[in-house]
Amino acid sequence: MRSEAPPAPEPLVAWYRREGRDLPWRRTRDPWAILVSEVMLQQTQVARVLPFYTRFLERFPAPADCAAAPAGEVLRLWSGLGYPRRALALHRAAGALARNGWPADLTELPGVGPYTAAAVGSFAFGRLVLARDTNVGRVLARTGMRVADPSPELNQALMELGAAVCTARAPRCGPCPVGARCPSRGRVTARPRRARRPRFEETDRYVRGRVMAALSGRGEWPQVAPERLERALAGLARDGLIERCAGRVGLPGEAVG
Repeated sequence: MRSEAPPAPEPLVAWYRREGRDLPWRRTRDPWAILVSEVMLQQTQVARVLPFYTRFLERFPAPADCAAAPAGEVLRLWSGLGYPRRALALHRAAGALARNGWPADLTELPGVGPYTAAAVGSFAFGRLVLARDTNVGRVLARTGMRVADPSPELNQALMELGAAVCTARAPRCGPCPVGARCPSRGRVTARPRRARRPRFEETDRYVRGRVMAALSGRGEWPQVAPERLERALAGLARDGLIERCAGRVGLPGEAVG
């Protein structure tokens, strides 16, 4: 009979020390490097982030380096990672950091919400705050684990468990380090699939991505219907990701006549 007591965090931390992935942002306490990783990891898989993270920090090893660069250069280096508004937010955050240093309340930085502030606060500054992303929320909801001392290592362990074992659709309960006391063990079923969405190539996001890739020198101009292209260009200009001047289109600061 399964115990009624919720899982304790200690076995999870011990598992993480043995099984946790060796990721570059886990080997540093540099707040800038950790902020870059957290922004890049938003809605993006680790494998895709890794090469961009390395290149970005080679070019911008400190906030002042990023702040001194034109926004167009930051966007060009980001091109291919997706969701380029993150790059603009990071560029603005770098400017604030270069001017004022790291604030006590990290949500004062442009584009930094409660989760990112908690993650940077935990991993860079050692703050005892729970960094609750989607993976962590799912693990806590399923296991009922109580976190009284959210150390940086426990935060990493919770994230790793949610990403690698306690996944959304197909959790692997067998190797789970806290499975013996988990009330959801063996009870999670796959959620029904949603109705068919449009293919990515049919979306405005696809056209926006092709425009950004072309302007960054990474691809060809999208060959789509004029109304789709205009809708994408208008949205990109509204978001500050491109500029339009005298019939020309370019990255910020580059649309010269």
